[in-house]
Amino acid sequence: MSDHAPHPVERQLPTSEARDLLALVRDIARREIAPSAGEDEAAGRFPREVFTLLSESGLLGLPYDAEYGGGDQPYEVYLQVLEELAAARLTVGLGVSVHSLACHALARFGTKEQRAEHLPAMLGGGLLGAYCLSEPASGSDAASLHTRAVRDGDGWVLDGTKAWITHGGIADFHTVLARTGGEGAHGVTAFLVPAGAQGLSAAPPEKKMGLGGSPTAQLHFDAVRVADARRVGDEGQGFPIALSALDSGRLGIAACAVGVAQAALDAALAWVGERQQFGKPIGDFQGLRFLLADMATGIEAGRALYLAAARLRDAGLPFSRQAAMAKLHCTDTAMRVTTDAVQVFGGYGYTADFPVERYMREAKVLQIVEGTNQIQRVVIARHLLGPEAGRAPAVH
Repeated sequence: MSDHAPHPVERQLPTSEARDLLALVRDIARREIAPSAGEDEAAGRFPREVFTLLSESGLLGLPYDAEYGGGDQPYEVYLQVLEELAAARLTVGLGVSVHSLACHALARFGTKEQRAEHLPAMLGGGLLGAYCLSEPASGSDAASLHTRAVRDGDGWVLDGTKAWITHGGIADFHTVLARTGGEGAHGVTAFLVPAGAQGLSAAPPEKKMGLGGSPTAQLHFDAVRVADARRVGDEGQGFPIALSALDSGRLGIAACAVGVAQAALDAALAWVGERQQFGKPIGDFQGLRFLLADMATGIEAGRALYLAAARLRDAGLPFSRQAAMAKLHCTDTAMRVTTDAVQVFGGYGYTADFPVERYMREAKVLQIVEGTNQIQRVVIARHLLGPEAGRAPAVH
């Protein structure tokens, strides 16, 4: 059985350009990503050459302005690209989502001069980004971060440690949130820090349950000097910049989760077509047919939810609540679908000979990154009941 058995997804795309784009992505996924995904994950290999190809193909800057090298694509299209990439290999889909997250602050809040100087290389010049918000003692409670930036002449000096950084140690640029004022959300500022900055170093990558090919590491800032020209937005504006990025990033995680779930369903369907028990295909057993139906229904519901939120974003309407809902539902669905896919395979599903155990391990992290699903419930409830209800902290 192949590592990834694609099951065509019927997509409603807004333009013929978008249809051609998805066809290109599927071709790249089929030829360049999926065939070695399992082997590369087991060996812990990061596919930098794939990201170079994606950059050259215009796929690393899809939701950003063409003026700066972006693709001018709506989020409705960009997220479906992420889903296809994640279905082939989560390390790639998640990596593109994190890169887009790292570009968000400069693309939306940077000056015209900053965008002209930095964005073309970030969006289509082969660079890879990292988003540096979390710290060892402040994950979901992002307003309590301790990394500090102190003014020094015409620049800043950064000291502290960032944790759980995707692409930590291999990224070319970092969007870093650091404290420049007092405690709480109002004392945070955003900076664009290049990989070669003196005093910036990475710890060895974390040893994770899944996503072995995607390095996750702490980053240490030891008197790292950053020019004021690399400050993004106003001093003290960093927290709303971070939250703005996370709203969009949560949709990226939702799309990736649907991709992993779809891959698990595809694998289960292929297995059901091959496996026989008691003299007949296991797909003839009603209990299994019902399980597959539930898996497919959850995936379709998740896809509809993230696309509905994306269309709100594309229309310039508020979408924070819907983004949290999409992240919550899609990642919980991915965990359930991948677990059920392992069950469909029986004992074989528990072995590394088949991809479903990898999908199950990968799905777990999606319930945690960019705000745990418990935090998503806090966010949703605050939207429903008002920000003062329960005096919930500023957690994202």
